[in-house]
Order: sequence, then C-alpha cells, then structure tokens
Amino acid sequence: MDNYYGVSFKNDGKVYYFKSNKPNIALETNAIVETEKGMQFGKIKSIIEKENLHINPENIKSIIRIANDDDYQEYLSNLKEAEEAVKKATKIANELKLNMKFIDGLFTFDRKQLLLNFLADERVDFRELAKRLAATYKTRIELRQLGARDKAKEVGGIGPCGRKLCCTEFLHRMDSITMNMAKNQNLALNPTKINGVCGRLLCCLAYEDEEYSLCQNGMPYYGQTITTKEGKGQVVSVDILRRTFKVNIEGDIKEIKLDDK
Repeated sequence: MDNYYGVSFKNDGKVYYFKSNKPNIALETNAIVETEKGMQFGKIKSIIEKENLHINPENIKSIIRIANDDDYQEYLSNLKEAEEAVKKATKIANELKLNMKFIDGLFTFDRKQLLLNFLADERVDFRELAKRLAATYKTRIELRQLGARDKAKEVGGIGPCGRKLCCTEFLHRMDSITMNMAKNQNLALNPTKINGVCGRLLCCLAYEDEEYSLCQNGMPYYGQTITTKEGKGQVVSVDILRRTFKVNIEGDIKEIKLDDK
C-alpha cells in the first residue's frame, strides 16, 4: 500500500508529493526522491491522506530511500558547488555581455543536471553560456528565466498577511489576477495594499472574487444617485458581502439592505 508524503527541496520551499510503501516516515526526515529531472535530496514536510491529494496518484513519483549520512554530505557538497556555478555563470554572462541576474543554482542529487534560475528584462540568447557551463561541469545545463511571480515562488517569503507566500506553500497553478478583482472587492487601489512581495497583484484576490461578483449583483455603486423607500439620495458606501449600502438623503445617512430598497 502506498503512503503519500509532502517533500520540500529548500527551506520554506514548495512542497511536492511523493509516495512510498513505507508507513509512518517521520516529519523532517531526509529522503532521496525520484523527479523528472533526476534524483533529488529533500525533507519530509507532511503526511498526506490519499483523499486529500490534488493530483492523480498514478502521476506521483516515489521516495527512493531514506537519506543516510553519506547522502547528506553529498547534498552539502552539491549545494556548495551550485553556489560556485552561479558565480561562474555570472562571470561568463558578463564576458558575453548578457543582461542576466542569476538568482540561484541547483544540482540534482545525481548531478545529471544543473538548473540555474535568472532574471532578465527581455529574452536572452544563452546558448553560448550553456555550452561553456556544460564543458565545465560535464552535465546537462538548464537555464530558466523567471518572472516576478516565479521569483517569489522560488525564493519564498512572508506575505502582508503574515503567512508564507501562497505560491510557495500550495498554489500549483498561477491564475491571472486583474485589477477588476480589487475593484470588485471595494479595495483601495493602493499598490502597497494590493500588491504582493513580487510587486504584482496579490494572488489571494482571486480566492473570493467569484463570491464578491455574485454578491455585487444588483448593488448600487459608490456615488450613484438612487431612489429608495427612505427617499432619493447619493450612495456614500457599499458593503458587498452584507448586501447593504449607505445613502445620504438630505444630509441624513441611512443604511439600507438591498432587499429592502
């Protein structure tokens, strides 16, 4: 019987699902797992019930073994060499006059691949860079250009809510976020309030957008002049979720429910 575990490859990094026929693997246990890129060294972060999986169990790869001391030393060695690889890549990029800023690097545990993440304002022709790195490290080189959201997902951090970034913790798909979502929720369109640490609109604006859109149906908008049972006046505030609004009727502020309008 397969058991399912959440494994992270970085401190506070994204958690990925893996399976094992071994039950009760303790949290924080180091493990060697199979990934599409090769073997990776990770840490058990959670135990997942099968019914709580967000993906098809058949698509989940396996935990190869519990890591031993030799595996851990190999992992530390790979980390150190990945840091050197980032410095080497930066030096070569400067020689080639490529406008790239490297974020981090990672060797797979079996060293079959070196992944380098970088930022750039536009598309970069890095073929010569990859060729030189492959000649140096004798492994497959993957260079990945990150956007602002991708950078936050890779690096991690704490959001304005005080919790770990959603994109790091559990978001497996990055949905499109629009300014209309903020408007639908009557939020102040202040970048410091509606932007995340990545500088883009908060991903969580999408979580309740559908509910706000439903509750907003039939509601007046701020500044609109309407006629109510209390008289004619101008809308001065709107509470979408409570389906109420306040109207200034000849200097008297009245709170009105939409159903009582």
